[in-house]
Amino acid sequence: MHPSARPYADRHIALLTQHGKERVIGPALEPGLGCTIEHVSGFDTDLLGTFTRETARAGSQLDAARRKARKGMELSGLDAGLASEGSFGPDPFTGMVPWNVELIAWLDDRLGIEVVGMAQGPARSGHLLSDDWSAVEAFAQREGFPQHQLVLRPESQDDTRMHKGIADWDRLRHCFDACQAQASNRQVFVETDLRAFANPTRMRLIEQAAQDLLQRLQSSCPACNTPGYWVTERVPGLACSACGRPTASCRAEVWSCPRCEYQSRVSKATQALTDPRHCAHCNP
Repeated sequence: MHPSARPYADRHIALLTQHGKERVIGPALEPGLGCTIEHVSGFDTDLLGTFTRETARAGSQLDAARRKARKGMELSGLDAGLASEGSFGPDPFTGMVPWNVELIAWLDDRLGIEVVGMAQGPARSGHLLSDDWSAVEAFAQREGFPQHQLVLRPESQDDTRMHKGIADWDRLRHCFDACQAQASNRQVFVETDLRAFANPTRMRLIEQAAQDLLQRLQSSCPACNTPGYWVTERVPGLACSACGRPTASCRAEVWSCPRCEYQSRVSKATQALTDPRHCAHCNP
């Protein structure tokens, strides 16, 4: 909305990741911002939580992204950093589709701001418990294997014996046979590997979240010129054209600066009234 004058030109930004996210985050941000994204290692990010449930994530998804970004800044000595964190669950619309939400937190101690990019969409995050190789084979094909890697365990989803990073058919069959031999019930639990480098669908959403972050960082506050001026609230209440009651349709957006207290309210109504299909009274 308010393009900035590249405040991050020539700055170095820490990115802590051990799962290959630098491959999509750097190219998405560097050309537009003029910065250098520095890949930081030396810390096991799995200590902050794993999708395979060995370590529970403490706090929220955003809390985890902040902790990673801050740790990257500490390790690199840089005054700005970013990190991403994903979550998986049912979709927010029907509750029936596997869903992935990706957040990227950008921390800048020099300006004293936090800006968060986000993307969401359908996920490759299936699972299966079976003693039948043909069923496992069919599941793997549905989940996009071998591009999308798999994780296998004997007996149940909670078994701590685990085979990760399975990325070819021969190893999949070998791990299936090994797990079945270990399981007292002959069952093998198969799930999609949700680590970024092992899940191309997730990696594409991380790239989209980085593009969303770029847009936010290229929008500057009209009052203080700080990057990150963006929508912080969508105000519902556009009136129904049939009954006149307020609906959930957006009638205005509130834009806010992450640093100063400046806000503006922007009307989003292209017309004074909205269609009755959006009205809870006319279309319950």
